[in-house]
Amino acid sequence: MLDWGHRTYVMGIINVTPDSFSGDGLAHDDENGALERVITQAREFVADGADILDVGGESTRPGSSPVTAEVELARVIPAIRAIREISAGVLISVDTYRAEVAEAALDAGADWVNDVWGLRMDAAMAELVSRRGCPVVIMHNRSKPKDVDQEQRLGGRYIGVHYDDLIPDIIRELGEQVDLALSAGVRREQIIIDPGIGFGKTVAQNLELIDRLGELRVMGFPILSGPSRKSFIGYTLDLPPEQRMEGTAAAVAVSIARGADIVRVHDVAAMVRVTRMTDAIVRR
Repeated sequence: MLDWGHRTYVMGIINVTPDSFSGDGLAHDDENGALERVITQAREFVADGADILDVGGESTRPGSSPVTAEVELARVIPAIRAIREISAGVLISVDTYRAEVAEAALDAGADWVNDVWGLRMDAAMAELVSRRGCPVVIMHNRSKPKDVDQEQRLGGRYIGVHYDDLIPDIIRELGEQVDLALSAGVRREQIIIDPGIGFGKTVAQNLELIDRLGELRVMGFPILSGPSRKSFIGYTLDLPPEQRMEGTAAAVAVSIARGADIVRVHDVAAMVRVTRMTDAIVRR
């Protein structure tokens, strides 16, 4: 179990997809090559200081198309097995909203479930997490395809999304998702909350969310912040995904200063340094 409050933990993103918004998807046509790329990236992330590896097999970028459970399973299960074989100590999280995929991933060696729909997409997910007793990341998500505006260079962003009051609305909706977990028997100490940066929020709302992240502390759960390379950075700085490291570093540092316990990132080596430096300043 992680020791919350003493330092910030770094979650490295392993996208076993061909269509990640960030350009780091590892799944192409060559199945064996994809697995080798997963192993190489996992080794690098662990060596660079990642505490958790988050393995996902379906893109969640704005406007992305869903894949079948069969495709998702074929992508993530071999990856999780391979990572577990080469690194017994690192925590592995499976990024999925499907209970079927989550259970297979836990059987393959995963430790956590990271559900971008916060237990609302698959009615069986809360029961599964309760039964398996694993930590679960419950994310706030108002994503709707109709709200997505696509720009070729900068990618998709959400526009016209209305909140009466951003943070209270997120807290209320996350609270409903937490209640769903608790009513299924999930223990409070299993729950991590994620306010869903980039999911059903405009550029301005994402910036406000990071600045006001500390207000989520009232819920009493560890907080995960996932700003890495996201389009709100691209639209703020007018930069494509591969040029968003400095913007990500700023968002990670402010997230930690506002109370994040975990940061989910693509550029592990650089963000571990940012995290350690920010911790040295704010966690004296």
